[in-house]
Amino acid sequence: MRKTIVWRWSFYLVGMMILSLGISMTIKGQRLGIGPWDVLHVGLFRNFGLTIGTWSILTGLTIIVGTAIATREWPKIGTWINMLLIGMFIDLFNWLIPDITTLWGQALIFIAGIAVQGYGVGIYVCPNIGAGPRDSLMLLFVKKTGASVKKIRTILEITVAFVGWIFGGPIGVGTVLIALFLGQIVHYTLPQCRKILLKLIGEENERLLF
Repeated sequence: MRKTIVWRWSFYLVGMMILSLGISMTIKGQRLGIGPWDVLHVGLFRNFGLTIGTWSILTGLTIIVGTAIATREWPKIGTWINMLLIGMFIDLFNWLIPDITTLWGQALIFIAGIAVQGYGVGIYVCPNIGAGPRDSLMLLFVKKTGASVKKIRTILEITVAFVGWIFGGPIGVGTVLIALFLGQIVHYTLPQCRKILLKLIGEENERLLF
């Protein structure tokens, strides 16, 4: 049992670190645009200071509180950890990765960042420890409206990207690329990561991952 817990939490924490690395990589290539939520975080950073990671934490906290009030359910501990660590890791990697000035360099790190994000999501989601704040918000709207996940996610991301653009966040072809391809990458990485984790914790614990 202890082995199972250790492996699940290891995947969860490492996955969030990898996801944050991918987000920072796309931010370093922001001349192409960045992900919808990151457009908002960068826009708030440009207008009000603090850091991009801090705004990620603050928007996540706002979403968690609002979702908890709407559902009258306290989020899992993993949701809180997700909110804090991803914001902290984003700031860490933004500091570690040097700025890139050439368009080709930004294009390369941006494309690589999408792939890294895809694997990060697959790794951190597969242990089933807790959805991130933004995914929790999406699921709440799906439950309340009866609409599909794809439709709600699209509406949310368009709305968030528009608000971020108003604040000066960078929107471009990269924003569309992330919206179109990140989910497709996760479609393949999630089952891969679940398969690896099951080998480590034992097939008898499969119920814990769904």
